[in-house]
Amino acid sequence: MVVRELTGGIYFGKPRGFGTNDKGEETGFNTEIYSVAEIDRIARVAFEVARKRGGKLCSVDKANVLEASMLWRKRVTAIASEFPDVELSHMYVDNAAMQLVRNPKQFDTIVTNNIFGDILSDEASMITGSIGMLPSASVGESGPGLFEPIHGSAPDIAGQDKANPLATILSAAMLLKYGLGVESAAKRIEAAVTETLDNGFRTGDIHSPGTLHCSLLAHQSRVLRLFDK
Repeated sequence: MVVRELTGGIYFGKPRGFGTNDKGEETGFNTEIYSVAEIDRIARVAFEVARKRGGKLCSVDKANVLEASMLWRKRVTAIASEFPDVELSHMYVDNAAMQLVRNPKQFDTIVTNNIFGDILSDEASMITGSIGMLPSASVGESGPGLFEPIHGSAPDIAGQDKANPLATILSAAMLLKYGLGVESAAKRIEAAVTETLDNGFRTGDIHSPGTLHCSLLAHQSRVLRLFDK
């Protein structure tokens, strides 16, 4: 699970713009900036998520180079005292990118800033072999969150009964678990998805020799029938 701060950091920091250096060359610049409140907010979200999972949280930063990351690591470490049941570790972003490829199972929950999260979540999405497998959520401090697959609308395969429905189905599980607190129902959906995959049923994006190729509708129907049980 990648918990990405979504409203701060270099994408929104000021000053930003275009200028000219002392050689008369055009330059472009952006500012990576985080406040204590922004870091503490996302850190608490991440610790709560980790509590519902394996109880391990890895905070990813670049604190050996960036002041914004130094503050990030300082505040995440401070917030850890509120969650003694969660094991906290830290990792530099370049190493984290490598470790996700090398040994993804070492991670349970990752928390990181906006730009690092943007990159690492895309990398992590391909560990499963298809973005059609992965749910996501954008959650604010109050009000309902937005729970949706990480993939887009895939207009190139629209109407062809090819799409992988698992990200959509698992988004409902994520809504139940993290949005509504109905963990028992979420586990039933997740178990139905796991059983379907364990039985070898696959859509085209994840099909391999020895598995059963099936359409979107057939795949979806099987998961829902297992859930109904």
